[in-house]
Amino acid sequence: MPTRHSLATLFEPASIAVIGASEEARSVGRVIFSNLREAGFRGPLHAVNPKHQTVFSQPCHASVEDIGGRVDLAVIAAPARALHAIVEQCGRSGVRNAVIVTATGPGGDALEKRLLDTARETGLRLLGPGSLGILRPDIGLNAALTRIAVGKGDLALVSQSGAMCSVVLDWAATNQVGFSSVISLSSTLDVDFGETLDYLVHDPRTRHILLYVDHVRHARRFMSALRSAARIKPIILLKAGRHEDDGPTGSACVADAVFDAAMRRAGVVRVQHIGQLFFAAKALASGFRPREAPLTIVTNGGGPGAMAADRAGDLGIPLAALSDDSLARLGRLIAGERRPGNPLDLGGDASPERYRDTLRLLAEDPAVDNVLVMLSPHAMTDPLEVARSLIEVAADSRLCLCACWMGGGQVAEGRSLLEQAGLPVFRSPDTAIELFHNISRFYRNQNLLLQAAGRTTGNGRNGPAGARLLVEALLGQRRTVLSSPESKTLLRSFGVPVTPGTLARDATEALFAAEQTGFPVVMKIDSPDLPRKADAGGVRLNLGAAESVWSAFHDILATVRAGHPEARINGVSLEPYLHRPHGRELRLSVFRDPVFGPVIGLGTGGSRMGRSDEQALALPPLNPVLASDLIDSSAVARLLGPLGELPAADRQALEDVLIAVSGLVCELPWLKSLEIDPLIVDEAGAIVADARMVIDQGLPAGSDRYAHMAIHPYPAHLQQDWKMPDGRIVRVRPIRPEDADLVQIFFDSLSPETRYFRFMEEIDSLPPSLIARFTQIDYDREMALMATTTVDGAERLIGGARYALAPDGEAVEFALVVGDDWQRYGLGRRLMGALIDCARAHGYRTMVGDVLGNNPKMLRLMQALGFTIGPHPEESGLRRVSKALHG
Repeated sequence: MPTRHSLATLFEPASIAVIGASEEARSVGRVIFSNLREAGFRGPLHAVNPKHQTVFSQPCHASVEDIGGRVDLAVIAAPARALHAIVEQCGRSGVRNAVIVTATGPGGDALEKRLLDTARETGLRLLGPGSLGILRPDIGLNAALTRIAVGKGDLALVSQSGAMCSVVLDWAATNQVGFSSVISLSSTLDVDFGETLDYLVHDPRTRHILLYVDHVRHARRFMSALRSAARIKPIILLKAGRHEDDGPTGSACVADAVFDAAMRRAGVVRVQHIGQLFFAAKALASGFRPREAPLTIVTNGGGPGAMAADRAGDLGIPLAALSDDSLARLGRLIAGERRPGNPLDLGGDASPERYRDTLRLLAEDPAVDNVLVMLSPHAMTDPLEVARSLIEVAADSRLCLCACWMGGGQVAEGRSLLEQAGLPVFRSPDTAIELFHNISRFYRNQNLLLQAAGRTTGNGRNGPAGARLLVEALLGQRRTVLSSPESKTLLRSFGVPVTPGTLARDATEALFAAEQTGFPVVMKIDSPDLPRKADAGGVRLNLGAAESVWSAFHDILATVRAGHPEARINGVSLEPYLHRPHGRELRLSVFRDPVFGPVIGLGTGGSRMGRSDEQALALPPLNPVLASDLIDSSAVARLLGPLGELPAADRQALEDVLIAVSGLVCELPWLKSLEIDPLIVDEAGAIVADARMVIDQGLPAGSDRYAHMAIHPYPAHLQQDWKMPDGRIVRVRPIRPEDADLVQIFFDSLSPETRYFRFMEEIDSLPPSLIARFTQIDYDREMALMATTTVDGAERLIGGARYALAPDGEAVEFALVVGDDWQRYGLGRRLMGALIDCARAHGYRTMVGDVLGNNPKMLRLMQALGFTIGPHPEESGLRRVSKALHG
């Protein structure tokens, strides 16, 4: 199969031209040309500058077109006014990639558009403008505007800011941290995070990836690549501009709260400042892997321990509750007046032996996993020997240990010894706690990454199909703001419990509606201009008689018209009065972020529970795990348990509402905003008391049905049942992470020959990592269709076909396997047909695969499906098969 990424010639060029190369002091062209020569670049290196005949005794060409040979990479360090002409020259001469170091400056948008249009005409790829350049120390590539020496390593740095690249490189040089790649994207005019991450995932030199993000241009591409990469390699991300917006929809810049929600779903480690980026990178490089569990603090001073505990509390990190047995044994070990607890103060006279014995005792407590070991330079404490004791324990203990040696010269030698041993060690408790928090969140986020949430089928009478018809009818009437009854109708179609409502346009209709609904009733103003009905004086509660309804109707209209004379009023809606004395009033909202699309928010609502505008946010789609995480991330979580005389609320009912609303978001791309307030939850369940939706035209015709979402949901619409020639029914559906056991059982059932034809080598077992790779996929760039049948009431996997995005970004590579008992029934042909339809719908150009030359059945099938069969470019025993999906 194709193994060369489409950006390979950019990051692994065989030949380079520096346009603007020069010997002039302090010139950009001099720095870059000199860096390439001194780094030992092994391919042809051309100088281009019409002002010079030679540069450093090397012939200099007047134009890139004069070189006459292949150029993989052009590094452009020329004035902005010359950029367009140079890009045209590069395109005409067949240059494959260009790094534009020059910044276009203020008002450069028009120039950037011209550059991109010109480059696309010839297939030239652009990095920049304003890029610091590229460094690949392992291959002698230093095409960057920097004088900092960069060592070899396994960290890749990708940044939109050239200045940030310089800062990180300077820090790395002083801390002996090396890099596999340093890539300055700058404006991401053409080459962006998505393609770069795809390349680094396939790069064997890269183990960890550091990202610095200013902004995101293409959310789906960014999230898809990020989620795919994070499944394979840890990613640490720092984003600037956390306080630039007034709210999630305040401007085109992504609000930080939305971005943070996106990163949780992407499975990355997000840090808040440069220092955390440095320390997280160093900790990952040293193998630091804290568990998502409570923290235990061991110290030789009460003050420092309290500081660490305070910072842990700020970040929501719980402290471990030590067992009674541990506390009793620790009491005997510590002695004196100090009572053991957490933080655990060993005293200013703590010896290396006391530290060692304490840690080994804690290792026997099942409640203890992560330990921060702190030391202050007391006169009776030996920092170096305590460090040796800590290293000894770390070598043979299950505990995840992190150290904080506070002070300067007296602890320097001990701190150095810990660093040499690969243990994370810091100077302040805040830094140590923040590192623990950031890295441990990686595991929580990785769990969220594995969730394959899908759309709901809806529990209403008409379901999503009926909801779509209702929305299209409203848009046909040029209506965008839905009334509360209309909003509830759409919610009900997706299975959300709602209070029934009737719209009354005059007092007489209100009386009839009240009699039909049954007393007592609630009356609310219906106006597209008044989202806060109660604040406008438009709500009356617990009306128990016809006279009250008559008076309330006139009173509501008079109050609203007096306070909001400009408001359009449709009438008054009537609903049954909900007597839920134990109810928690919540607010569930949906809004459309300008970059990441729909976002779901959850917070307190109504008036009785202390309303707050703060909401926890999550990107749809949601499943039970993701819905539960959203609840736990919000202030709502503490309201759901028993509160005084209030019994615990039905948390499962709230999760069900969140999942149903997520399904609505997935299936209705026209939804612009939704506010459910209050959503009442008590021990009896959850019900929507009021709701307001705003819709618009949504996506253009012909768009992917989920193009409005940053994360592709589980494509349940691809599920179908097939009747086989012998009458048996086979269900075909996309794979899910929870299918791991089915995959394992299926593999165990295959004959050695079938396994060999599928994996092209003799393989006796599937390692858990490979099963995870098979079942945890990103449906935007991969597809795996499973064929299953029912045996003795249980689902059984009998075959599967899958494709994955090829490194060139335009083709997909396929694989097919059918169980031995199901071969010769046409199942493989039908699976491949369904897979080809999926790839074609996603716009991929070609489907390719490798087939063993001694697998005649597969070769015949490929020929029947219209694949071209040719020799393999590298392996004589293989055949390369390919099929154009368009044209």
